[in-house]
Amino acid sequence: MSNISGQLPASETLNDQPAKRAGRQRRRSVQRRSLQQIFSQSVISAIAICIGLFWSVPTFGLFVSSLRPPELISTTGWWTGLTLPWNFTLQNYQQVLQAQGFGQAFLNSLIIAIPGTIFPLLIGSWAAYAFAWMRFPGRDLLFFSIVALLVVPLQIALVPILSLFTAIGLTGQYTAIWLAHTAFGLPFSIFLLRNFFASLPSDLLESAHIDGASHLRIFWNIILPLALPALASLAIFQFMWVWNDLLVALIFLGGNPQHAPMTLTIANLVGSYGTDYQVLTAAAFISMALPLLIFFSLQRYFVRGILAGSLKG
Repeated sequence: MSNISGQLPASETLNDQPAKRAGRQRRRSVQRRSLQQIFSQSVISAIAICIGLFWSVPTFGLFVSSLRPPELISTTGWWTGLTLPWNFTLQNYQQVLQAQGFGQAFLNSLIIAIPGTIFPLLIGSWAAYAFAWMRFPGRDLLFFSIVALLVVPLQIALVPILSLFTAIGLTGQYTAIWLAHTAFGLPFSIFLLRNFFASLPSDLLESAHIDGASHLRIFWNIILPLALPALASLAIFQFMWVWNDLLVALIFLGGNPQHAPMTLTIANLVGSYGTDYQVLTAAAFISMALPLLIFFSLQRYFVRGILAGSLKG
């Protein structure tokens, strides 16, 4: 008995050695995988930061140039303005704001961009809800037809729409450009919002129908609050497109100075102040300021809105 009892610890030790080695190997493999994940994430983050910084260089250079005196802009590069002593001035912005019609152009851009953003969101959200949760004949075919319009260049539709607006007397008015931006923005609005609405749980809407809620009540009280990320990202896209538009405004407003947006006014400044680069840089940065403000204020919804409807469940 004494021999057997004396041999038990040795046998147990021999049996535990493979298990201990396997445990150490698993820990090492887990550590290696964690280090690889950290390294890969760090590399991806570093690449993303480098791309973001590289992409921001022209905007930053434009901002620095808009604050420099005319004699320095024409003789040195914008990067020399970052060295001491700094020689920045607000005279360029004062000259732009005092230019003929620039303040009115900023107001005209707001008059064009705000309805040109709200109308596609409202109409597109209603149509997207209908395509996602209402059943009617030809629903899928009509939705595919609308999505197919995304591949049609808007330049093809400019001439027939202009002829139609001229025939009914809308050319040169805000109504013409509101209708044009709404029509051009609806296909993408319906496509994005329909995918998001279709990804919502059906039990939620069925419960609302059982409680006696109509489609209108469901849309305003349930769908719209849940669709805030998608609506915010869509608003960013639509507002930036309308705000930076030059072609549609030039065609449907006909160069009317009373209704001309900032893009048309800046294009006219290029002709009037072609050699005054400090004026053009200040005007360009003023036109960029509001879209940048809207983007950064809504950026927390941007990624969620872009991914809306891509994953279900």
